[in-house]
Amino acid sequence: MQDVIVVEGGKSLFGEITVDTAKNAVLPIIAGCILTKKEVVLKNIPNISDINKMFEILSLMGADVKRDLRLKTASVKVEELTTVEIPSGLAKEIRSSIFMLGSLIARYKKARVTYPGGCDIGSRPIDLHLSGLRDLGVKITEDYGYIECDATAMHSGVVHLDFPSVGATENIMMSAVLLEGQTTIMNSAKEPEIIDLASFINSLGGKIRGAGTSTIVIEGVESLSGGEYTPIPDRIITGTYLIAGCMTQGSIKLNNARYQDVYALLNKLRNAGAKIDYDQKSISISINKRPLASASIDTQPFPGFPTDLQAQMLALQTISEGISIVTENLFETRFKQVPELLKMGAKITVKDRMAIVKGVSSLHGAEVVSYDLRGGASLVLAGLVADGVTKVFNPHFIDRGYEDFEQKLSMLGASVRREQAKP
Repeated sequence: MQDVIVVEGGKSLFGEITVDTAKNAVLPIIAGCILTKKEVVLKNIPNISDINKMFEILSLMGADVKRDLRLKTASVKVEELTTVEIPSGLAKEIRSSIFMLGSLIARYKKARVTYPGGCDIGSRPIDLHLSGLRDLGVKITEDYGYIECDATAMHSGVVHLDFPSVGATENIMMSAVLLEGQTTIMNSAKEPEIIDLASFINSLGGKIRGAGTSTIVIEGVESLSGGEYTPIPDRIITGTYLIAGCMTQGSIKLNNARYQDVYALLNKLRNAGAKIDYDQKSISISINKRPLASASIDTQPFPGFPTDLQAQMLALQTISEGISIVTENLFETRFKQVPELLKMGAKITVKDRMAIVKGVSSLHGAEVVSYDLRGGASLVLAGLVADGVTKVFNPHFIDRGYEDFEQKLSMLGASVRREQAKP
């Protein structure tokens, strides 16, 4: 029997919770553990399915991985891997498995991976990863769904990305850490997770500068040491709860939240009528009236509005006063939640990569289905403000990125629970 998240709407959110560590920061950092033979201890690591699968992949490849779920720590020691082939079954379930490509190449000069999986939010080709590695002399062959990499002739150099891809930037950055000489990545991604990966590698003795700008320079080192590291808070989780507070006309405080990582969202929420306060460690939001619609929301690479908050922001627009145009510029099938929102009474028209939303005064509960991680979260948010009961099926998608989602919402006063769906 499958699980279902049951939401009884109509309750404003009040109180405070702590934001978990960023999934999208932890995943490449786990891959980065391959770069050193020494023990690495990662702190404040959430117990979510994507991270669990990434650790499982590492274990199956021969790494020594120890988790303490109570303390939220993970110890990783990659003294020697037994294979440089990423297990295909798990790789097809989790896109972040591709991050291991760069670190495997750096340390073992070879790798074999299958095309990665993950949420179906459109084509997410890895050509930028591969072309960047080719620029550094990696010989790549693709056959029968596998990618074979031979880096015996790899050399330092300059890589120019046609698009500032986060994954490609991280992969190329890791591939060059142990490479003799200086490697430069131009038009690199600027996301906070890029900065965090560079900080992690540098804490082990790496020499990376420029992370967070459009040009990253990696000075190769002979080896890395071990150490302890705590990745950054999750800006998408931060944004999800801020949007929930705004939708329910509540007043909440998020601890372990960084305002600089969600500034594009904060501007939108202020314009919607919310009062926003923040310091270096927390963000608070309060609103006691129906939010105003955002005239336009366009997803862009950081520091623009994040694609991973588009679905949640669209849910906010469904009950906001006015008309909003939401444009998804990064992924072509990221409106899969729209038909489900329509079941709840939302008024949305989708044209290609654009959704036109006319806010309604209220939604009504319905049985809806989650098709991806962020879309699933947006349906739960819609349920918080809907009249009656909303049932969100396929919550395993939500589990990929949110730890204890229902419990944290319940701590803020929401009526949310998980139960087994009746056949």
